[in-house]
Amino acid sequence: MLRKLWTEFTTNFDWFYIPKITLTDILEIIILSYFLYNVILWFKRTRAWTLVKGIIVIVAFAGVAFLLKLNTILWILKNTISVGILAVIILFQPELRRALEELGRKKILTDVLIRDDSEKKERVSDHTIQELVSAATTMGKNKTGALIVIEQEVALGEYESTGINIDANITSQLLVNIFEKNTPLHDGAVIIRNNRVVAATCYLPLTSRSDIDKDLGTRHRAALGISEVSDSMTLIVSEETGAISVAVGGVLHTKLDPELLRKQLGSLRESNKAQTKRISKRRGGRKHEEKNA
Repeated sequence: MLRKLWTEFTTNFDWFYIPKITLTDILEIIILSYFLYNVILWFKRTRAWTLVKGIIVIVAFAGVAFLLKLNTILWILKNTISVGILAVIILFQPELRRALEELGRKKILTDVLIRDDSEKKERVSDHTIQELVSAATTMGKNKTGALIVIEQEVALGEYESTGINIDANITSQLLVNIFEKNTPLHDGAVIIRNNRVVAATCYLPLTSRSDIDKDLGTRHRAALGISEVSDSMTLIVSEETGAISVAVGGVLHTKLDPELLRKQLGSLRESNKAQTKRISKRRGGRKHEEKNA
């Protein structure tokens, strides 16, 4: 009886077709899924994510030009796309090399099964601000040089990989010990992500600007450099003067006392709260639309 009904159904509905899935198909799906998963993770962890956003804008612009039949713009895009791909490969050659090296070091099963829920964590807490202010004040009094980067939306994975992994809770004692003179970890920058010290002795890009004070040392130039390529906030303690500074958005705020430093770090926390509210509002709007639909 059931076989007869199935035969009539498939006869009357020729469009209904269930493809035969083989072991080879399943293997291809797993390999492609793993490859795409790691490519997306690599984009999220490096400044290439900003490049992807730019490419999306160009594709959208090309779509508008196609719909409106803007032939001149389409001709320019068509003849520059090959040069653009080559330029991207040259520009991101170091990141591509590190991505391939990282892929070779990966443990496939653990990387696939472990979820990446970093975006759900609070980026800067009151405790983190308190410990940073305390550490900066102590190091400023002792004239201990320090360079501390607080990661935001733009991932700093490519700079984190140049240092030594730590993954520890933030305390003022830990930061002071890291930057203590003549210790193995004092040279380079500390990167903070989601209220944890993730790496030390990291190398940062130096700013190429010529309009900054010549008295500023390598730490300040590195802080400005990382603030120009990301949305991070960097705390600097001068080894020569003990002065505390903050670099964010390509701007250097110098000679900060503990209260002003707290306000700077607090502004970072407030911006995170505002962004979280915007995301929650968008998600709530989508859920409301789905419910009404």
